[in-house]
Amino acid sequence: MTAEIPTLRWGIIATSLISSWFVADLSLDRLNKRANHAIQAIGSSSSERGHAFVEKYLPGKAPTVYATYEQVYQDPDVDIVYIGTPSAFHKQNCLDAIRAGKHVLCEKAFALNEAEAKAVFAEAQQKGVFVMEAMWTRFFPLVQKLQHLLHTENVLGDVHRVFCDLAMRMDIASLPSTSRLKNPALGAGSLLDIGIYSLTWAILGLESRTESENPRVLASQNLSDGVDIATSVILTYPSGKQGIVTSSTMARTSPAFCRIEGSKGTIVVEGFVAPMPSFFTVTLQDQEPKRYDFEKPGKGFYWEADAVALDISAGKTQSDVMPWKETLRVMGLVDKIRRQGGARFPQDEE
Repeated sequence: MTAEIPTLRWGIIATSLISSWFVADLSLDRLNKRANHAIQAIGSSSSERGHAFVEKYLPGKAPTVYATYEQVYQDPDVDIVYIGTPSAFHKQNCLDAIRAGKHVLCEKAFALNEAEAKAVFAEAQQKGVFVMEAMWTRFFPLVQKLQHLLHTENVLGDVHRVFCDLAMRMDIASLPSTSRLKNPALGAGSLLDIGIYSLTWAILGLESRTESENPRVLASQNLSDGVDIATSVILTYPSGKQGIVTSSTMARTSPAFCRIEGSKGTIVVEGFVAPMPSFFTVTLQDQEPKRYDFEKPGKGFYWEADAVALDISAGKTQSDVMPWKETLRVMGLVDKIRRQGGARFPQDEE
């Protein structure tokens, strides 16, 4: 262990796929890490599932396995809870953890709607704990460099448009009605599940960190049994900039998932999927394209985890990269998109 950097003890809520990626990344032996991470406890729906999760994804580790989430919240050796449940459960999971005095890192989408997110942050403010939406892509060094080039060096001049698509074939029709991808009560739909990343890339490309504008939203959704299987959005900013954002469960995005256009040229971002960018290429007028590559052991969840550890060590309750107001703003945009597109959740009426 390195004494000069903070150590954070994690409780993991749910043995989901994204939870497995998260714990595997935090267990990597990395160079230049900025924090130490201990997987202290695993909360699952059963002891058997919890132990199977540890055996598969945390070999050689011995976290405490609990058959309820509540036991994780009450564990005195847990500093922070990572929530990897479906979005429909995020509000209650967050509230339970916060009321137990735990810090929280909650997967995206942070909640089903803006009202739910507000309720969580109000409780966090009262308890004085750290809470952040786990929009991990924003913490990638690639994204930090891209934003610097766009909004500090103005390498593209005036940015005019950003196109971003995230589509993944999911064969929704063949899934049971209880699936989180098909049940509206579980937050089903392409927008909340994957379109949130397309929306994020448009924001990253069009807005600087210090200034954000509220764009006008024009949205259309293709619904099947009340669930959006495709969403298309145009964000129009007061300055005239536009973001064209799409998501679909009926196709697969090409590796070049994002294109940023400016008065001096373009930037194309590529990767396996939008959440995990690998490189981007800057093409300026009358110049040879320049490619920016970034080393990325594992999948890249540790960058957000390191940032969270440093924030908590500094006594912060919010992240500067993903503050509460940004989560609320994005959730507000998502609400507008769904109102126009027609996708509804039962919780919208609560």
